Amino acid sequence: MGETLPKRLGTGLLTAYGVGIMVGAGIYVLVGYAAGAAGVWAPLAFLLSGLVAFPTALSFAELSARIPEAAGDSAYVEVGLNRHALAVLVGFVNIAAGVIGGAAVLRGGVGYLGALVAVDPGLAMIGLGVVLAGIALIGAVESLAFVAILTAIEVGGLLLVVWAGFSAPPSPDWVQPAEFHLPGVVGATIFAFFAFLGFDDLVNMAEEARHPARQMPRAILWSLAMTAGLYALVSLAAVRAVPLAELGVSERPLVLVWSAATGGAGAFLSAIAVAAALNGVLAQMVMSARVLFGLGRRSPWLGPFHHAHPRFGTPVLATILVAAFTIAAALALPVVVLAEYTTLALLVVFTIVNAALIGVKRKHPGGPFRVPALMPWLGIVGSLGLLAANLVTLYG
Repeated sequence: MGETLPKRLGTGLLTAYGVGIMVGAGIYVLVGYAAGAAGVWAPLAFLLSGLVAFPTALSFAELSARIPEAAGDSAYVEVGLNRHALAVLVGFVNIAAGVIGGAAVLRGGVGYLGALVAVDPGLAMIGLGVVLAGIALIGAVESLAFVAILTAIEVGGLLLVVWAGFSAPPSPDWVQPAEFHLPGVVGATIFAFFAFLGFDDLVNMAEEARHPARQMPRAILWSLAMTAGLYALVSLAAVRAVPLAELGVSERPLVLVWSAATGGAGAFLSAIAVAAALNGVLAQMVMSARVLFGLGRRSPWLGPFHHAHPRFGTPVLATILVAAFTIAAALALPVVVLAEYTTLALLVVFTIVNAALIGVKRKHPGGPFRVPALMPWLGIVGSLGLLAANLVTLYG
């Protein structure tokens, strides 16, 4: 058994992985929520949230180029802050986020599947989870190639929605828009930020990139830019075509866009939503297994997970454990509530990782890819600001 993961990933697969995990199944509901808060200004909220995410994405880009390891966040904290216990805690937060996020998307995907064919939800979750775990075990290139195919299907469907939104007659809210409402746009921006969670998952694949110093920054920044543009286009098409009162309360806002243009039910969007869900679950499984593998490198008590299969080059034990927990969580846990708190924990992780980059820069000023010293400080401010805003929303 080897102790390293084979370097087989190129920039294209890494970028597709980033886009797939960021867009995920969330775009099928996030657009409606953003429109309910910001009205016709929802596209601006998505662009602003991408700008808020940008400094932290740059921090991750530099760190992944400097320290290309699985369990990237933990390695950054260990090197930059010299705090092993904190590094392990950060790793487990990422694993929990991956498992809970994957479970939530698995439940949602089975829900969409049930709208297409009659299936037992429990059996469907188990069956799909096992199949996706099998794909994750075969190899990183194979897994990310499958993710790339699903991402292409998903993006193609979303571009059809954009076409429909611009082909439909404009809604009254678009013809005579309400005045710019700053609190609504700010609220939608805070909410839309969570559409871009995923660039932090991408760094855990850096150990398997062929040339991480060059490929990781490109993949992170390209995937963030593509995702921000896609969300902005889809939300623009939606607020143009559908009255805001309908859009803001719908759980299937993109179907409303398609119906406004064609009069059809948009059943194909449910099929694409299933593909998006499978995409999200597989991406989270692959990421979480790499984090557990990477933790085993630095923590002897987790050493059994730091082994790669001699033929497939994947962390078999870590993948099986992550898949089992994902399926169990989908079947048994209130994953929606857990996902909310896990997302808040990720904002704390972002703050810590930005602080780690400050420490790394002080210890080692040089590096293969460097961002301005101000960026991690902006990342800290943005992460803490979003954390405070969400705590006020939950408990204020």
